[in-house]
Amino acid sequence: MSNENRDTPHPVAEGAALSRRLFLGAAGALAAVPILEAGSTLAQEGGTSAAASGGLGRRRLGSLEVSSIGIGVQNMSRTYQTTIPNRQEMIRIIRAAFENGVTFFDAAEAYGPHEVERILGEGVKPIRDKVAITSKFGWNIDLETGKRLPGLNSRPEHIKLAVEGMLKRLQTDRIDVLYQHRVDPQVPIEDVAGAVDDLMKQGKVLHWGLSEMGLNTLRRAHAALPVAAVQNEYSMLWRGPEEAVIPLCEELGIGFVPWSPLGVGFLTGAIDERTRFAEGDIRGVESRFSPENLPGNLALVTLLRGWAQRKQAAPGQIAVAWLMAQKPWIVPIPGSTQMPHMLENIGAASVHFEPDEIKELNEAVAAIEISGARLPDQVLVYSGVEAPQRT
Repeated sequence: MSNENRDTPHPVAEGAALSRRLFLGAAGALAAVPILEAGSTLAQEGGTSAAASGGLGRRRLGSLEVSSIGIGVQNMSRTYQTTIPNRQEMIRIIRAAFENGVTFFDAAEAYGPHEVERILGEGVKPIRDKVAITSKFGWNIDLETGKRLPGLNSRPEHIKLAVEGMLKRLQTDRIDVLYQHRVDPQVPIEDVAGAVDDLMKQGKVLHWGLSEMGLNTLRRAHAALPVAAVQNEYSMLWRGPEEAVIPLCEELGIGFVPWSPLGVGFLTGAIDERTRFAEGDIRGVESRFSPENLPGNLALVTLLRGWAQRKQAAPGQIAVAWLMAQKPWIVPIPGSTQMPHMLENIGAASVHFEPDEIKELNEAVAAIEISGARLPDQVLVYSGVEAPQRT
């Protein structure tokens, strides 16, 4: 099971809050938004809009300029094992995000598998030249069927074939950022970089990145072929990258893209101490959400609610704005399968902290000890892996 961008699912659970959002505010914003229908003039002609040209502000991932907030589309093929979002509504959300300034959309071959790339490709087709799209290789996925096979596969010949499939599904001739989804312990990172470099020379890939890699692997990768972005889990709920990954990105001039910036929905206030998760929801096997750990961890939600009142914002907006305030080259990618939630997520760009406020908030977040692991052990084993040396 892929575990990226898991911030959009909402609890199908006992005792879950009735809404994770300030719904009326988001719905009001929605009423004022020009939604891009599939048959609109903009959709037909691939035009742009004032919002799309910079309403969210811009940030850089290496040399790539994108909107300050992106969108993760992982869950647009499924929210839970038994829930499949409406495809046309997902396309509407993608295009409405663009209308409101989003120019950065994140996918992977493992999402679906394959199906999310098809949805994103259809969604951005009329605006392809106005946006940057990403995908990821690295899990062992059958190139034809999309079946998830055991383990990882970053063999150079496989990477090149995987990218050919991505380009077809995304209906494009290039991928703006191609990530290695997880480090393959059988393949030197220099060989991976060489395959990506070949794809760059062919114009099929413009930038590349790594996700959840070991620190030495990142250094070696960047030395072999400059890395534009690192994608790791990072939020108020999981601050692990602050210790070494983010400082290394700063040293090397690499952008940082936090997946799960809303803590798989936790930081929106949708989860309370009574919440129990539906079968197939990975949060049900993450110990940070266990009945014994959840009540104490909710101190973070209480903090967010206080700041939300102070800033006249939603708790989730405070969480995303906090991430953006840490470094000017951090670009969160919250995901959503509901239009009001997407609009609220990107509304975090309008929340600003004065230096003394961010200092106060940082100290308050640091004072809250989170109990439990961020992922099950069988998933965590793929993070922080170092690629083998060339022999």
